[in-house]
Amino acid sequence: MKKTTFLIVGTHAVVEALKNPKRQVEKVYLTEDSQKNINRKNQSLNLLKNTHVFIKSRKELDNICGRDEISHQGAVAEVEILAYPTLKEYVLNNNNKNINFIALEDVTDPRNIGSILRSAVAFNVDGIIVKERSFPDKSKLLYRSASGAVEHINIFKVSNINTSLKFLKSKNFWVSAFDISAKKNFSENNWSGRNILLFGSEGFGLKQKTLENSDFIFRININKSIESLNIANSVSIICHHINQSISKK
Repeated sequence: MKKTTFLIVGTHAVVEALKNPKRQVEKVYLTEDSQKNINRKNQSLNLLKNTHVFIKSRKELDNICGRDEISHQGAVAEVEILAYPTLKEYVLNNNNKNINFIALEDVTDPRNIGSILRSAVAFNVDGIIVKERSFPDKSKLLYRSASGAVEHINIFKVSNINTSLKFLKSKNFWVSAFDISAKKNFSENNWSGRNILLFGSEGFGLKQKTLENSDFIFRININKSIESLNIANSVSIICHHINQSISKK
């Protein structure tokens, strides 16, 4: 039975999908310039071999993308969704002392999620935990914003964030929530070990019940003239700091 396919856009998203042996790429739509650029930059890989490639004008690609008005950069691909291990499978089969996950509660903006995925890969986060029914896993904007990062990280889709947090705590994970109400700066913490970095929705933050399931609540110290940072910026700052802290030990 043929799996459902969907479109991803953007040069980096398409190229990384082609490089990923676990990703089934059905068709690739490229402008002539994009085809030349991909071949030139990936000569040794010959990425477009054995791939159904269709040369299109930019206007034709605009039409393929529909009304989304996303900059496709001359590259669009039709792909199947990736299969990931379950959260439970991953944790039970991983004996590493240092594991860092990001958990997102009701974060729904595809642009923010894509940027978070990009930072997570850049700073060696082991996986992202998301609520299955609110995660836009076929969003062109998410793939465009992630710039290929989707191909390099485990995305764990769960039915209930709090249930997952309880399971992880039973496996020696510390849950650290990030909230503007917190008094302690996150950089004061020792980040070695197993950690869940927990973030809430763009508009309302974390739910009270979720905060109660957290072991710690942290904030980023910023200029008092600014109330808060965009969630994607916050995640990037925190993940960079933790990655630097762990690498120095």
